[in-house]
Amino acid sequence: MKKIIFVLFCIISFGVNAQNTIKDTAKKKLGDTIKKDILTAPDTVKKLHSNPLSLIPPAVLVAYGASSFFIHPVRNLDYYIQGRYQRITPDFKTNAESYFLFAPVAIVYGLDLVGVEGKNRFVDRTALLGLSATFLGITELSLKHVTHRLRPNLADYYSFPSGHTGAAFLAAEFMAQEYSSKSPVYTVIGYTFAVTTGIFRMANRDHWFSDVVAGAGFGILSTKAAYLVYPYIRNKLTHTDKQGRKATLMPTYQNGAPGLSFAMQL
Repeated sequence: MKKIIFVLFCIISFGVNAQNTIKDTAKKKLGDTIKKDILTAPDTVKKLHSNPLSLIPPAVLVAYGASSFFIHPVRNLDYYIQGRYQRITPDFKTNAESYFLFAPVAIVYGLDLVGVEGKNRFVDRTALLGLSATFLGITELSLKHVTHRLRPNLADYYSFPSGHTGAAFLAAEFMAQEYSSKSPVYTVIGYTFAVTTGIFRMANRDHWFSDVVAGAGFGILSTKAAYLVYPYIRNKLTHTDKQGRKATLMPTYQNGAPGLSFAMQL
């Protein structure tokens, strides 16, 4: 009996130690992944694959939205769709779209955190996201003031294009750029969040259909444009000069303040 108890005790001890070892290994791997992702980046970025023909669909979306200002049937469709929303869901109200538009970005960083690597490291990925947001912000803020379109809920005259929808499709395309080569499922997930965001913006009476369509186009174009031009910017800022010295300019974030870090080999 004593021998049996001793054997059982040994087995239990071995199991506990093995479990602790697995946990420690997992923690170490997670720490290594974070360190590798955040603290390392290549000297240059290869030309990112983005077919210029892929710019046509989002450009068509933008053109459709813009056409609502001078093509009456297109504008009448806005009124019809908004009327249907008012009849079918007169009391609909939600803020869910304000969270949906961030979901693809959160998923991208979450996947990379658990070891499912995307196309780019943390530094380049974050810079690409920031460049995309800059393109979108400048474009949409300018148009909102120029077009001066009244929202369906009569709140203000900043209806065109839909900023929430633009941000949602920017994030969806960002996720597609980083992970579509691994599986088309990632693209489907990202764009599902984006489409839902656009639907909710109309259901909330915040935007017309053409506002949402144009916002989607601008969001996709902004991300695609960023992935087209970023390699040239990055390779100019991080390069080796004629004397063989390396120069690096990288974004930083310290004590809650974003900034830039420049380093050059002497």
